[in-house]
Amino acid sequence: MAEPPRLRRLAVIGSPIEHSLSPALHAAAYARLGLDWRYGRAEVHADGLAAYLDGLDASWRGLSVTMPLKEALIPLVDELDEDAQLTGAANTVLFTDDGRRFGDNTDIAGARTALERTGVTAVRRAAVIGAGATARSIVVALARLGAREIDVLVRDETRAGALLDLAERLGVDAAPRPLGDLARLVPAHEVIAWTLPNGVAPEGLVPEAVRRASTLLDVTYHPWPSPLAQQWRAVDGVVVSGRDMLLHQAVRQVRLFVGGRDAGLLPDEAGVESAMAAALQ
Repeated sequence: MAEPPRLRRLAVIGSPIEHSLSPALHAAAYARLGLDWRYGRAEVHADGLAAYLDGLDASWRGLSVTMPLKEALIPLVDELDEDAQLTGAANTVLFTDDGRRFGDNTDIAGARTALERTGVTAVRRAAVIGAGATARSIVVALARLGAREIDVLVRDETRAGALLDLAERLGVDAAPRPLGDLARLVPAHEVIAWTLPNGVAPEGLVPEAVRRASTLLDVTYHPWPSPLAQQWRAVDGVVVSGRDMLLHQAVRQVRLFVGGRDAGLLPDEAGVESAMAAALQ
């Protein structure tokens, strides 16, 4: 087997991509690890994803994958990890030294770790706003924290089918509700997870009692704070930002890119995570 090239290239792909913080995160990680790796960004649409992947040479080690490519990537890889299979969404591609494409989902672990670091270690009931690829990953994270009831708030209930099917497989009772029901959430929702794209403002004010009692997981990170996060902060509510989730899923991507499919913790992982967190400031 030929030795892999010394120069390793990586990037984040998706659309829009100009505001992605992934290049700063990954650059900080590889600098801390003493690796002279190059990490960039590329505007890629779903209809151009196959051609983009086919055009990469052997210097490429991996990709971070964001909207709208997490589902489109699935049929274009040679193998998927269990979480990517479960959700039908992958946010990571590892190019192995033998030329294969391995798809992974680090969003689940990223969301769970972000919640746990904020003190949310067990959940019974939650609400998820949105039903796309990221929402499915968050439903899995919530289920692994013990959630058994999840209200799914969407603009169009007919688009929630994949998420509802996933919840059923996980043993979670998921009920679709219109997005306007934000104003009718109750404090029994221990976590409110907002997964809609940046720039989509909430339709209705979440009740103050909910904002005081429930943790907000808002996957938005640009611009920040988001409209919903501002509502939570106005009453000193607990907010887990998209930057928290981004950080923790990216640490797992770095593990995969550096150590391969069976990688464990990074050398000096605490120091790497600290350097990555500083790059988000």
